[in-house]
Amino acid sequence: MLDKNHNMYVAQGDGPVYINPKMVNRHGLIAGATGTGKTVSLQVLAETFSQAGIPCFMADMKGDLSGVSQVGTTNKFIDARIAEFGIGTPESPLPKLEFGASPVRFFDVFGEQGHPMRTTISEMGPILLSRLMGLNETQSGVLNIVFRIADEKQLLLIDIKDLRAMLNWVYNNAKEYTTLYGNISAPSIGAIQRALLALESQGADKFFGEPAFNIFDLIQTEGGKGVLNILAADKLMMAPKLYSTFLLWLLSELYDQLPETGDMPLPKFVFFFDEAHMLFEDTPKALTEKIELIVRLIRSKGVGVYFITQSPADIPEEVLGQLGNRIQHALRAFTPKDQKVVRAAAETFRSNPAFDTANAIMELGTGEALVSFLDQKGAPSIVERVKMMFPLGSIGAISAAQRDLLVRQSRLYGIYERNFDRESAYERLSEEELLRARREEQARQQAEQEKLEVQRMKELENERARAAKERRTTDRTTTGRRTSSKSAFDKALGSAATSIGRSVGNQLVRGILGALFK
Repeated sequence: MLDKNHNMYVAQGDGPVYINPKMVNRHGLIAGATGTGKTVSLQVLAETFSQAGIPCFMADMKGDLSGVSQVGTTNKFIDARIAEFGIGTPESPLPKLEFGASPVRFFDVFGEQGHPMRTTISEMGPILLSRLMGLNETQSGVLNIVFRIADEKQLLLIDIKDLRAMLNWVYNNAKEYTTLYGNISAPSIGAIQRALLALESQGADKFFGEPAFNIFDLIQTEGGKGVLNILAADKLMMAPKLYSTFLLWLLSELYDQLPETGDMPLPKFVFFFDEAHMLFEDTPKALTEKIELIVRLIRSKGVGVYFITQSPADIPEEVLGQLGNRIQHALRAFTPKDQKVVRAAAETFRSNPAFDTANAIMELGTGEALVSFLDQKGAPSIVERVKMMFPLGSIGAISAAQRDLLVRQSRLYGIYERNFDRESAYERLSEEELLRARREEQARQQAEQEKLEVQRMKELENERARAAKERRTTDRTTTGRRTSSKSAFDKALGSAATSIGRSVGNQLVRGILGALFK
């Protein structure tokens, strides 16, 4: 909560403990074993930031954070803390306690418990998509080529069917691109296709589509308070890679789209990354380095990032070193390995001569913590043992009816609930494939027609050749017969003519002269 001077009061040690507003964007860590109070500490910080006008984003693993949308009430535990902290007394720097609700918007990747949150395949990009699908280096390289070709062809990759169509197209035209980009092997394409199928089975197909989420819808205020954007993550947690990659995408969108602001009295936005260990499990070194870069540079965009996890050891040292504000709840140490983890956690604090930090971590009760916040100069304060402030909103989950009412009252209602599928890679490649198939069919029919024409001409030539041959044979036979017949006839005719001639001659002589001449 804010004190009289608008300082961010979050705990009580030997006196009130504040987090410096100017240092909120220097990031932070909330660590501790399950059941030690991490969620309540997160809610206290989020409420305090909201009161100061800073919007926040946080994932709700079990629905517990939804209570921040309702006015809190006292109970025996809170009454004891009020008395212990002296809240509302003349001596206290804190004002009289006023429970209140924070402005809240609910989101859900699956669209069941809040406004749907979607992005497109193109916007997520090949690096995060490779992590999401668990691709190896070779397969990631092929996916990069596919994205490059899609960009060159100006093909939008909106959803999974677009990417699948693009993979098929690249595979069918691999020879055209192998020289330019390298080998595009069938096994790699097949592995990516199988990974896409696995993503669909996890419900990721609902995450990719349009309208794509506008990151600036997270950075809103209502009534002077920062809006707390709560992502329903109970179902999303069943797919750890999808959960962590989705949050990393949101973080990268903030980094890419927000302008540089430099140092500000208050940050623009605070991003709580719960179950942060999932982000770094089985993450390639190259991607870890990019995460480190984003965390280091995003504070200049006015964004603070707070990781929530069980142990500081879950965070790579390069990232851990950038988390200036620390809240450490209890850790249990039953084995030598656990004790080593506790000692490592203790070594991340600036020691306090009043107590042993490692022992204190194991002795903390629920709602107690060790804290160290950055001072005005950005240096970590010595660690203090404190009791955390209680939330001013309700603790625990709200009903489904209450959630549904808040979703419908949101100014975003109706914007992301509708979805559409405009022309993208799938449609354009399908049309191109159809045209290609038509051209191939026309070429096949033309080739078949030409083949039939050639065959017909060949048969005609053969027929002509046979006819010519038959005529030549017939001519020779006829000519021979005519020659033979003429000789016989001439002979017969000559013989007959002689005979007739003699006969006619005799008759004529006899007939004219009355007597025959010999």
